[in-house]
Amino acid sequence: MNSFKGSKFVMLALLFCLILSLSVFAEANKHKPKPKKSTFGVGFYKRSCPAAEAIIRKAVFKAVLMNPGTAAGIIRMHFHDCFIRGCDGSVLLDSVRGKETAEKDSPINNPSLRGFEVIDEAKALLEKLCPRTVSCADILAFAARDSALFAGGISYALPGGRRDGRVSLSSEVIQNLPPPFFNAQQLQDNFKRKGLSLDEMVTLSGAHSIGRTHCSSFSNRLYGFNATHPQDPSLDPRYASFLKNKCPRPISDTQVDPIVNLDISTPNRLDNKYYLNLKNHKGLLTSDQTLFESPLTSKLVFNNVKYGSTWARKFAAAMVHMGSIEVLTGNKGEIRKNCHFVN
Repeated sequence: MNSFKGSKFVMLALLFCLILSLSVFAEANKHKPKPKKSTFGVGFYKRSCPAAEAIIRKAVFKAVLMNPGTAAGIIRMHFHDCFIRGCDGSVLLDSVRGKETAEKDSPINNPSLRGFEVIDEAKALLEKLCPRTVSCADILAFAARDSALFAGGISYALPGGRRDGRVSLSSEVIQNLPPPFFNAQQLQDNFKRKGLSLDEMVTLSGAHSIGRTHCSSFSNRLYGFNATHPQDPSLDPRYASFLKNKCPRPISDTQVDPIVNLDISTPNRLDNKYYLNLKNHKGLLTSDQTLFESPLTSKLVFNNVKYGSTWARKFAAAMVHMGSIEVLTGNKGEIRKNCHFVN
């Protein structure tokens, strides 16, 4: 009998200890911070708008099919967006009467930036399907990713969750974007301010494998280069003659400013032929050819000539990194209903 009572007492004591430990555990977990919801990452719209990336890709594919040059325009627009106030879609905002003009109306962007209609089409479809969910900044970033796919077969996973900025100032464009006359050191400094490495700068310059530019961006290389050389000696003479036929000597500010392809060999294919052009002294812009001429970057150019698949992988990684510059996440910024205007 005493043995039974003793066992009963032990069991009650153990039960009490178990209840006490469970209550302590529950109390501890009650005050334990809950894991935060991801605000920037791959598959961001998996639950909130599962078809988002597919809708954007379809809009880009449709546009590129009609005009292959659209791919270059969208990639350039994304670059111009990210280098000013981060990747916040500010390049998409229209100017507002009575205020400083917006980024898109800077002489650097207007009228050369293109692809706005693709972003608008994707946004309109997404607003019908998932209202006020997918940001304009993300649409532009995904559209640039898909442009690289359609123009060069370069595919990569891209984080989402960027929110839209509310400020767009044309004065900030010239302060942040590298002009076409920069040398390699100036380009390195410019990209470094955005957190990008020297190798990433040379890698992303390969986007000039597609696209076009106005003659005014490089005419100084063709006419009256300096007191010693009438044209840039780093420019292949036959290529210079070809360009002079396309771009007559500028006489006045009112004359037509023709457009030429940035890449003479594969103008609609995003590939490493751009670097081969530099090696053959057929880089169009000063900021292109300097990458081969400068000891700072020439070895990187040679590597990109030799290893095209490696360059493509580096390009993908650099686009992801660039697409993460100073992004607005969480409660910062907004999700615009219309990419042209703040809410």
